[in-house]
Amino acid sequence: MLTGIEEVDWASLGHAYGPADDVPELLRGLASADPAERETALDGMYGAVHHQGDVYDSTLACIPFLLELVADPAVQDRGCIVELLTSIGGIELDDDEELDELDPDDEEFIPAANYAMAAAAIAAGSDVFLGLVSDPDPEVRLAAPCALASLHPEPARALTLLRERLTVERDTEVRLALVAAVGRIALRHASLRVETVDWLGWLARAAQDPGLRLAALAQRARCAPGDIPDDIVPWVTGLLEEIRTTAHGPASPGTERSAAPTLIGQVRELLEEHAAGRPAPWTEELLRTLHAALDDRVDDRIALILAQLRSPDWGQRSDAIWLCGGLIRIWRGRYEEVVRLVGAQLHDPEPRLREAATSFLERLFELGAPASDALATRLAVGPAAAGPGQGAGPGQGAGPGQGAGARLGLTAGPGQGGPTYGRGGNGSSNGNPQNGFVGRSGRDGALLALARAGDTRAVPLLARALEEREVRRELLYAMDGLGPSAAMLAPLLRRRLAEVELDERLYDRAAPLLYALAAVRGSQAVPEVLRVLRGAPSNRRDWVRESALRTLAAFGPAAQEAVPDMRRLLAAESATVATTAARALWAAEGDLGEVLTALERWLRPGASGADWCSAAQALGEIGPAAASTAAALRPGLAARDLWVRVRSAAALWRVSGDSATTLPVLLAAWEENRHARVDVAECLAEMGPAASEAQLVILTELTRRRRHNAREGASGSHDIHLDEKLLTVCRAALARMERGTF
Repeated sequence: MLTGIEEVDWASLGHAYGPADDVPELLRGLASADPAERETALDGMYGAVHHQGDVYDSTLACIPFLLELVADPAVQDRGCIVELLTSIGGIELDDDEELDELDPDDEEFIPAANYAMAAAAIAAGSDVFLGLVSDPDPEVRLAAPCALASLHPEPARALTLLRERLTVERDTEVRLALVAAVGRIALRHASLRVETVDWLGWLARAAQDPGLRLAALAQRARCAPGDIPDDIVPWVTGLLEEIRTTAHGPASPGTERSAAPTLIGQVRELLEEHAAGRPAPWTEELLRTLHAALDDRVDDRIALILAQLRSPDWGQRSDAIWLCGGLIRIWRGRYEEVVRLVGAQLHDPEPRLREAATSFLERLFELGAPASDALATRLAVGPAAAGPGQGAGPGQGAGPGQGAGARLGLTAGPGQGGPTYGRGGNGSSNGNPQNGFVGRSGRDGALLALARAGDTRAVPLLARALEEREVRRELLYAMDGLGPSAAMLAPLLRRRLAEVELDERLYDRAAPLLYALAAVRGSQAVPEVLRVLRGAPSNRRDWVRESALRTLAAFGPAAQEAVPDMRRLLAAESATVATTAARALWAAEGDLGEVLTALERWLRPGASGADWCSAAQALGEIGPAAASTAAALRPGLAARDLWVRVRSAAALWRVSGDSATTLPVLLAAWEENRHARVDVAECLAEMGPAASEAQLVILTELTRRRRHNAREGASGSHDIHLDEKLLTVCRAALARMERGTF
């Protein structure tokens, strides 16, 4: 076994962490009889030799030995090695692949040719996968179909074999993997697509078990998204109900694994915990595939999610929440009933369902209002009802459907965008299922959702949270939407700020408290804010000062005590500190004498874009009283930096009312960078009828279904909130344009 491994000069090759002289040990570890050694070796392969999907020269050198291991029936856990090979060889490069643009002299440069060579090398030995579809080991049979679909150079031969195997395979998850691989071949090879779509359509209606029919339907939709039947929602809902009523107990455990402390092991445990107690955990990936095919058919997707949320099966309801998380992040729609039903899950005895619901609601902000009553009721249970169980906590787990290997989520893998199937474990959830939230994380998540929804019932609960030793920082940043009722929190925030030590960690601990004090207008805390401002250590000193000055600016005339400090910091070397000091001084005194001079010094040739933007924003906040700075702002309208143009145009409008000059700049920025649209829309709303030529732009935005800041495969906690803010501001702008009023 591993013939010739010593003949390779591994030390001359490299991987993610330097010379690859440790690779022979990893390869031998994959063949070990010890489960812990195999797990550690596999973790090392993904962590170094195939780090984050990269293909190094050492990765290429491993391929013959990995193929040899796969072909040896005496080697255990060969399914994991098949997945590793599938990931190494299945990366498909586009013509404009960014790797070609990297600097070859860069230490991290990886030639794009490595990926092509890996695919060719594995394809040359891919006949080994043909025999694996009937291997006695179900884990091998589970991994083989995707390998064939991704890597075998004769797709028609692979397609025939996969379809034939389906007639004799009895393992449910392997059958689903066979259907997924058939769909993958159809997507990759247009010449086989029509025939395969017809076959998948037949299979979806054949006298087969409902899981297989759902898999066929999902793959058919994926391969022919323009030909999805109109009755897709009742069809899928019926299949899900049939699956629920015919499933025979929880999923069986997978192969017993080592408890080695590896990343692979940790991810596997999360996946097994997610699947525990569910008779058909694989339905989630089938539905994820179907939702991806439905894409912008938002109403159908919402209808399907609503049906799942009303299911007696908690697992289907949990899947619906995760799926809706992806839907609502990308697409605008009517989600009120969805949110209400998700809120109802907060009272379910299953802790994983409650965690999923809480995690979902945290990111909704104003869209979470339909669940406010459920959140308030759940929080009213209080900490005494919390059970001893330990969950992953909202947003802490890998989330369902995150693959490991190819299924363990360690690389993007060749199957990205398509389903992968992992076996469910037989673990049990911790804690008493009749208890309330599991630990503080659940309570904090629900409170965060309630506060972000702007519900004032969060205020006394936030007061209670402020009495505890540790406060989740997001709760402090959520206080700006609670209105005057949040003023009662000021004394508690003041006390906590007074307790913060003036050490190297000052910014991390003080910034959230300063933000919250500004939000609740807690001007009685001026002495405590000044203590932080004056005592800021060298580490992040400018950040601390800026945060403190923003808080003082929010206090307005009540911050008179701080005027000498503000005046002193007008001369700061940091533009953000100096301009924030100017804003604070203007808010406290209303005297423009020194303020405008301090701001205009950053509007000069050669100033950085960030410095210019800081000064322009401050002048815009001062408004018409700063009209004398209009000439200094105008050069910014022609800057190369888009944000300098946007900030300068907005400030120029606010100080001078010059819409003729600024409106074209703002509209050009709208088209150039979608992330500038909230700022531009706010300015258009202020302009009112003066921006009437922007009506078509605003109307077009309001009719778009896709969120302006939607990103595939990535999201931020405030993405939905920012898009909803854009819609709100656009409606206000349109109304003012139409009414001719401000």
